[in-house]
Amino acid sequence: MKRFLSAVLAGMMALSLMAGCSSGGDETTNEPADTGDTTTTESTSEGLFPAVPKEELKVGVIHITDPAEGTGYTYTHDLGIQGMQKELGLDDSQIVRKNNVSDTDATAIRTALEECVEEGCQVIFATSWGYMDYVEEIAEEYPDVLFAHGTGNKSNGSNFINYFGKINQARYLSGIAAGMKTESNMIGYVAAQNNENGEVTSGIDAFAMGVESVNPDAKVYVKVTGAWFDPEGEGQAAKALIDMGCDVIAQHCDTANPATEAENAGVYAVGYNSDMAEKAPGATLTSVMWDWSVFYTKAVEDVINGTWTGENYFGSMQDGLVQLAPCSDLCAEGTAEKIQEVKDQILSGEWDIFDGKTEYEDNQGQTHTLKAEEYGTCNWYYKNVEVA
Repeated sequence: MKRFLSAVLAGMMALSLMAGCSSGGDETTNEPADTGDTTTTESTSEGLFPAVPKEELKVGVIHITDPAEGTGYTYTHDLGIQGMQKELGLDDSQIVRKNNVSDTDATAIRTALEECVEEGCQVIFATSWGYMDYVEEIAEEYPDVLFAHGTGNKSNGSNFINYFGKINQARYLSGIAAGMKTESNMIGYVAAQNNENGEVTSGIDAFAMGVESVNPDAKVYVKVTGAWFDPEGEGQAAKALIDMGCDVIAQHCDTANPATEAENAGVYAVGYNSDMAEKAPGATLTSVMWDWSVFYTKAVEDVINGTWTGENYFGSMQDGLVQLAPCSDLCAEGTAEKIQEVKDQILSGEWDIFDGKTEYEDNQGQTHTLKAEEYGTCNWYYKNVEVA
C-alpha cells in the first residue's frame, strides 16, 4: 500500500510539472536532454521526494568492472563514491556496490538493480552507458526509488535522471599536448564506439580540434574496439595505431592498456578517467579526468535534504567535475603554458568549445554546430580525423 501511495503521489507531481512547464520535463526521449546550467546555480524548485534522514540512507552503485582495477573507468567512479561518503559522513554499511555487472547482460543488470532496491537503497547510481534502458524500466517499476544513470540520454524528469559533463573541455586541452608533442604528425585514438555514439565522437572531435589549434599538419587516426570495456582489444588497437606510425596514443575506453602499450613501444600517451601516469609514467603526457565526487555529493545531499528536483546534471571544469592532469616532463616545451592560456579562457567563460554557434568542418567537407550538452547528437568526425 505504501508503494502504491508513493506511486500515486509521484504521478500527481509529474502531472503538476507538465501543467506548469511546456518543455515536458518528464518525457523520456532518445535525444540528449538539455541540461542547461543546472550545475552552476542552486535550484529553487521544491524537491519531488521526501527527505531521507542521513542515518537511514542507503546508496546503491552498479559498476561494469571492479574498482580494484586501479586506474580506469570504474575506479574513477568509485573514487567519486568514496569522496561523497567521506564528505557526507556515511558509514560503509550505507554503500551497496554491485561490481562486474556486464552492460551487455540484461539479466545481470536487472538483478543488480533489483537487489539494490531490495536492500533498501533510496538512490541508485548506474555508471555505464549500456545500463540505460534497464534503469529506465526499473525506475518506472519503483517510482519511490531514485535512479541516476551515468552518460546516456534518457531521463523522466522525476525519479530517473542522467549525469555527465563537458569532458570535451579537457579533451581539447589534451589535444594541445598531443599536437605539440608529435613528430610524425600521426596521433592515434583508441575509441570504444564508432561515430554512431555521440559521447565518443564529440570527444574525438574536441581532441582533434585541440591538436589542430597548435599543429594544423597533424592527423588523428581512430581505431574502434566496439566495446566500452575490452582490455585485450584496447591494447591491440593501440598496437595497430603505433605500427601505422602514430607516436602519441589517446583514448576513450576503460583501461590503461593504450597507455601501457604506448610506453612499451617508446611512444607517448594521453590518458583518460584518472591520471595514467600511475600506470605508464614513461609515456603519459597528461590525462583527461573526472572527479565524480562533485556530482555524487550533490545528488546524495539532495536526497538527504529533500531537494531532488529530477533535473539532469551536466558539470564542467568550472565546477570541478572535469579536470586535466598536470603536464608531465615528457611534454614539449611550452605545452603547460599554452594549455593554461586556453584553460583560463574556458574557466572565465570567455571561450568554450561546442558553443552551438561556431561552425566546424567535418572530414567529408560538411559544416556543423554543436552545443556541449547535446553531445549525443554528434555523429561526424572533425576534418583532421581519419578512421584507421
